[in-house]
Amino acid sequence: MTSKRKAATPKISANIIAGLSVVANLDRRMKKIIAFVVDSAICVFAIWLAFSLRLGDWQLWNAPIRNVLVASFFIWPPIFLALGIYRSIFRFAGSGTLTELARAIAIYLVFMTAIFTIIGLPGVPRTLGILVPILFFLGLVMSRIVVRYIISDLLGQRAFGGETKRVLIYGAGSAGQQLALSTRHYPGMFLLGFVDDDRRLRGQRLDGSPVYHSSDLVAQVERLDVTDILLAVPSMSRSKRKGIVDDLKRFSVHVQTLPQIQDIVAGKVSIADLREVEVDDLLGRDAVAPNDLLMGRTILSKTVMVTGAGGSIGSELCRQIMAIGPQKLVLVEMTEYALYKIEQELRENAAAGIFRTDIEIHPELINTTAARPVSSLLAAYCPDTIFHAAAYKHVPLLEHNPISGMGNNIISTRNLVQAAEQNDVAHFILISTDKAVRPTNVMGASKRVCEQILQAKAKVGSKTRFSMVRFGNVLGSSGSVVPKFKEQIANGGPVTLTHKDIIRYFMTIPEAAQLVIQAGSMAKGGEVFVLDMGKPVKIYDLASTLINLSGLTVRDNDNPDGDIAIEEIGLRPGEKLFEELLIGENPMPTKHKRIMQALEGHIDWRELSAALDRLEQHVHAGNRDAAVSLLRELVPEYQPNQDGLTGAAAA
Repeated sequence: MTSKRKAATPKISANIIAGLSVVANLDRRMKKIIAFVVDSAICVFAIWLAFSLRLGDWQLWNAPIRNVLVASFFIWPPIFLALGIYRSIFRFAGSGTLTELARAIAIYLVFMTAIFTIIGLPGVPRTLGILVPILFFLGLVMSRIVVRYIISDLLGQRAFGGETKRVLIYGAGSAGQQLALSTRHYPGMFLLGFVDDDRRLRGQRLDGSPVYHSSDLVAQVERLDVTDILLAVPSMSRSKRKGIVDDLKRFSVHVQTLPQIQDIVAGKVSIADLREVEVDDLLGRDAVAPNDLLMGRTILSKTVMVTGAGGSIGSELCRQIMAIGPQKLVLVEMTEYALYKIEQELRENAAAGIFRTDIEIHPELINTTAARPVSSLLAAYCPDTIFHAAAYKHVPLLEHNPISGMGNNIISTRNLVQAAEQNDVAHFILISTDKAVRPTNVMGASKRVCEQILQAKAKVGSKTRFSMVRFGNVLGSSGSVVPKFKEQIANGGPVTLTHKDIIRYFMTIPEAAQLVIQAGSMAKGGEVFVLDMGKPVKIYDLASTLINLSGLTVRDNDNPDGDIAIEEIGLRPGEKLFEELLIGENPMPTKHKRIMQALEGHIDWRELSAALDRLEQHVHAGNRDAAVSLLRELVPEYQPNQDGLTGAAAA
């Protein structure tokens, strides 16, 4: 199937096209004069035609015709000028333009009826007071349609030298109709028809274009040689979008969608509102509305601290927290630019009225691996709630830099936990990862130790409610495969992935942040909360989908003429084929349908504390082998594997 077509336009004389182009490029004043002259000619013809229809005899000039012409030209020009008829742009003539004309002709009709139908003049049939306005209106409408066709369709297509997109619009509602109207102003788009879920519309025509049922989508895409599908159902669920994209996988069809209905101003839907179908639209499940009570319990009117505030999850937590309304928000970050960026964003949004302006924002540039600055920081602010999102998360980098990884992940967590206890912090929520489950890398093992620190502290009894929230990959985070894949596709490929069978859980950043906040508010102390990540995604399928959504095809053995190849480069050190979310079995449900509670063992605090002291000594001394050896003792299930394959993964 060919994916692109050259624009097709009627065969018209080059001289005619050149002349029309000259007129189309005149200034606005000249165009208004021409429009008035044309409307005057239409008025004269309407009067001639009215007399001919009424009398059955074609007469071009006599006293009655003269009287009607004089009266008409005294009436309609002032009305048209007063109502701004000539301020309309003819190339965009639509229902609004026709409404304006109808209003002007209605006033014209009143005067003409009063003069010629009610009062009457010698030799003028009384019906002309009604017949002339009707014919005049029809002529005006026809002239606007012709002008629009000449400028938008004929000259526009002639001027367009690119490849025409053959478009189907999914959704025959008001948004779809307005989108169809907008496509007429884009010479590079040829509307083939609509697709809708309503069976009653099958076989009907909408503004001249056929309507197909959604069950016929695949067949019509193939039959009509469709290159683009525009999803014009703003309320469409993620699962529905995913189903449509899955059905079109074997075609090189570019799919775009309108944003959510709350993001669209009613009546103003256009091509400019379209966006690409993102991967988060294709997770196959719809987000659950947050529980306001759970969202506000640990945040509303409180002092909240977020570590790693400039990171992907940390920054989204800050946005969600600001929207809820704390008294103070303390941004803790070790990277100067990341801290500056999130602080400026929050302050600008507050100034714009998105957040409350009375919320205090305090940026703190600090490395939490040092215990004394951490203790001073918490003593200064006495936060009610801490979200500990700061961590090194890049698996291959931490395999090469285990000392830095353990220092930033483990030592920082212990420092913050101890300072939180000393300063009576009410809630401490650790952002964990699925890589902490039966880890095969330093990053996952270090995060498992972080979990154990909180579990052990909660077990010995503490005023602080320590809890952990464990989840998988978030779309669009730093280091995520999605931006990398998009960049590779834009550069013409190939798209590279580590292994064809690698599988990962994915969640959107906003949903993850909301669930973290809600999970933390349910904590009693020591819980490991696990977020429902939905079904795991095969990374190869993810790459294929992104290629197809771009209107391209995958180049492989079955399709050697495809556009973009997908190449395997091998698993990286410490990387698994499959990630897990639970160490044990049978997780417990919670008050929230997307949050579960894991039941897992841990090390006694006294034993763990002594081991952490030794680990800190190894980290400060830069003793890599001793630190990694101790990490394996603290996490018995940690099984380093250089090729990334573990027994669980390979099973």
